[in-house]
Parts: sequence; structure tokens; C-alpha cells
Amino acid sequence: MESIINQNTLMLAPLAGYSDLPFREVVKKFGADITVSEMISVHALAFKNKKTLKMVEKSPLENPFALQIAGNDMDIITRAVERLNPLKENIQILDLNCGCPAPKVSNHGSGSSLLKDLNKLVEILKLIRKVSEIPYLSVKVRLGFDKKIPLEIANALNDAPINYAVVHGRTKTDGYKKERIDYDSIALMKQILYVPLIANGEINNVQKSQEVLKHTGADGLMIGRAAVEKPWIFTQIKEGLQDETIELRQKVSLEHFNRTISFRGDYGAIMFRKNLHAYSKGLKGASEFRMLVNTITNPTLMREAIIEFFSTTTFEH
Repeated sequence: MESIINQNTLMLAPLAGYSDLPFREVVKKFGADITVSEMISVHALAFKNKKTLKMVEKSPLENPFALQIAGNDMDIITRAVERLNPLKENIQILDLNCGCPAPKVSNHGSGSSLLKDLNKLVEILKLIRKVSEIPYLSVKVRLGFDKKIPLEIANALNDAPINYAVVHGRTKTDGYKKERIDYDSIALMKQILYVPLIANGEINNVQKSQEVLKHTGADGLMIGRAAVEKPWIFTQIKEGLQDETIELRQKVSLEHFNRTISFRGDYGAIMFRKNLHAYSKGLKGASEFRMLVNTITNPTLMREAIIEFFSTTTFEH
């Protein structure tokens, strides 16, 4: 089976509350190679939660598409994967989350807490590979739970039937603290892993992307929070584009907004507020604009507010 990872593959990270279908479509148009769903609990999949089925939907633009699952109960994982098997035409990659630091995930033995039991982690990956009819299997890890164990993790993953690994350069207890990012440990894991490695964490501009690739020797990059503000970061990295205009922000905001309304109905206007907070960052009048959109529930009024703001604002210097 050929590798699904090419040189310098760019991936969108699974971001709770952000990486839904409309947003993934936006980044896909800007050159993201692989998009990943929001993290989905195997419980919700096994018991066919309605909201979850919406999260499994993908856009025709998304190829390859990765679905990220989290869980640690072998029976429930089996049931969840069996539920996903009929979707194997749509989902190319099944990704196991072993990096989520959120207490509601890690306190229940899933996400990053699997890094405390690497044997169990490998067992779960072997089970998924055995049950799954989805072509590729990947895993997303951090550098450890409360201490860094990059060597142990890399060696354990070499016993797992995965096609690639995404490594976030912090431990679970580091959370998202900027100063805790550690690309040296990612580089160390890259030397040991048999499969391609995708580096993740604090990659927020073109220069940083080049530095991280060079420093770690990674086969690609996964970008999360920076893409929420600038979905065009993937094009910038691929083509070295640096300039970004307010017209571009307006165009992307409107397209993303329209797609959200068509996907979610009128309630999408409320859900889109957080995206407008991101798109207006660094622009004059952004805080007033945020306060305004926080009061709007009607899609037509929201659309008018977007056009009005982006037509009259300038960059803050």
C-alpha cells in the first residue's frame, strides 16, 4: 500500500468546535493536503449519537479525509469501528487521539492518558487495525503525560500497525504553553519511527513552518489554531505567499459563513461568532465588531455586518 504522506504534507488539526465540514472545506481550497474531523468519542459512535453523525459527514473536496476517534474501552472501540466500516468509501484514515489534554477526555483514560500506558495504546491500535476496513490508520500523540518520554513512545509506536504518526511537541501537563514547545524531542522521534512523522505545535507562519521542518526532519506539518485565524496559511506555506489583504479576509469570511448556514441552518450564525472573532483579529474596530456579532442571531443581519466591517476596516499597525 503506497504511503498517504508525501514530502511536506500539510494537515489541518482536529480542533473541537472549529474543524467542522464548512471550515475543512475552506482550508481544503487553500491547499491543506489532509483534513481531520473534530475528535469523536467512540461511545458516541457506538451508540449512534445524532450530533455525532453530523461530525462524520465530509465534503466532496476532502480527499483524503481522516476521522479522529478517542476512547480506551476495547469493546466500545470495536463497536464504533464496526459502525464506521460502511463509510470506508468516504473515510480514508482512522486516527486515534492520544494527545488530547482536556480533562473530560484524559480523566477517563482516553486521549493523552494513554501515554501513561503505552502497551494499552499499542493494543488499541492493533485492535483498530484488525477490525477496521478503512485503508489507513494513524495516531496523534504528545511527548508524554506529565514527563517527556519521546524515545519510549517512538519505540512503542514501532510495534503498532500505523501508517503515520502526528506528534505534538508538548506533554499533556504542558497544555498549550508556548514556551514548553520542544522540537528537539520531535526530531528524536523522527529518527526512531519507521513510519512518517507529522510535526504539530506553534506553527503559525511561513518562516516557522520552514524552521520546524528543518529542525525536526518531519515529513509534514499539522496546523491547528493558526489556521482558524488564517485558513490561507496552507497556500502561504506552499507558495511562499506572504501578503494577505482585507479583501481576502472578507471573501473567506463570507464564503465560510454562507457554507456554515447551508450546513447548519440559522443556528450557524451563532456558531460562527467565534470564527468572526478570529477573522477580525488585528483589524481596526475588531473589539466593537466582536461585541456586535455576539448579539446577532439572524443570518441576514450577520452577513450585512460582515460586509460592512470588512469594507471599512484597515490593519492595525
